[in-house]
Amino acid sequence: MTPDALAFLEQHLATALASPPDEIRRLFHGRGRRYPGLEQLTADWLQGVLLVSLFREPGADELAALKATLLRLVESPAWRASGARSLLLQHRYLLESTQERLWGEDVEECVVNEGGLRFKLDLGRKQNNGLFLDMRHGRDWVRANAGGQRVLNLFAYTCGFSVAAIAGGAEQVVNLDMASAALSRGRENHRLNGHDLGRVSFLGHELFKSWGKVKKGGPYDLVIIDPPSFQKGSFALTRDYQKILRRLPELLSDTGTVLACVNDPGIGPDFLIAGMAAEAPELRFVERLENPPEFEDIDPDAGLKAMVFRRG
Repeated sequence: MTPDALAFLEQHLATALASPPDEIRRLFHGRGRRYPGLEQLTADWLQGVLLVSLFREPGADELAALKATLLRLVESPAWRASGARSLLLQHRYLLESTQERLWGEDVEECVVNEGGLRFKLDLGRKQNNGLFLDMRHGRDWVRANAGGQRVLNLFAYTCGFSVAAIAGGAEQVVNLDMASAALSRGRENHRLNGHDLGRVSFLGHELFKSWGKVKKGGPYDLVIIDPPSFQKGSFALTRDYQKILRRLPELLSDTGTVLACVNDPGIGPDFLIAGMAAEAPELRFVERLENPPEFEDIDPDAGLKAMVFRRG
C-alpha cells in the first residue's frame, strides 16, 4: 500500500460516499486486482457502516498509513453527508478475523436491504458477516425463476437464496447446512421479510450423510449448490463437488434446473461444465450469470462462477 495507492483509495471512497447506495454494496474491490497496491483490500457499505477488510497482513507502517487514510476520510464532506455512523477495519488474515472500530459506534449487528429484501448481519464475531455480496445477481436470478418451484438450497448458510426464492413465489424451500447457527439466522432472515415459514424447511446436517433426508423432500424443480471451497472434515471442492453432481438426476424433476456455483479464483467455469457433462450428462449448460459490476476482475474466470444447467 504505497502513498499513491492509499491516496487513490481515499478519493475512490470519498466519491462513492458522496452519493452512497441505498442498499448494501461493495464500494471497493481490490481483490479483483485492478488497483495495484490494493489487491488485499475491500470496502463494503452496510447502510451506515463502512467495513474495510484486509486479507493480507500489512507491515506496521502500512497499517498505520491505512488507518490514517481512513481517519482522514471521516473528516471529509462526503463522509458527513453519507450519514455513516461507524467505520470498521477487519483483519481477515487473522484466524479470528479481528475487527477494530476506527470511528463511530460499536456495531455488532445490523439489518440491511438488498433488492427490497432484508437481511441481518453479524459484525465482528465471525469471518463472514452473513451475506456474500458478489452473489447479488444469483439471488436476483433465483427470485425471478422460483415461482411455483420446489427448491433445494445446499450449503444454505444464512439462507439468502431461500429468502429470494420465497420472495419469488417458491412453493417450498429445503435448506441444508451443517451449521445450525447459520440456519437459525436464516429463519430470522425469513421472519424479517414476513415469510411463511411453513413453506421453508431447515436441515442441520452434513450433506454426504443425509442423502435420504434430502431426497425425501424431492423431486426438486431447482437445486442450488453454493459450497465453500473447503470445510474442514466435510467438504473439499475439487474432491467432493463431483459427488453432488452425480446425485442430481435422482433429486431433480424431469425439467429441473441447477444453479451450480464456485468461488475459488483458481478454478474456472470449465470445472463445472466438464464435471456436469461427466457426472450428469442429461443436464445441459444454459448460461453463466454475470457478476455485479463492482466485482470486476482482471481475469473473469477468477471471479464467482454461477452456472445454470437444465434437464430436458
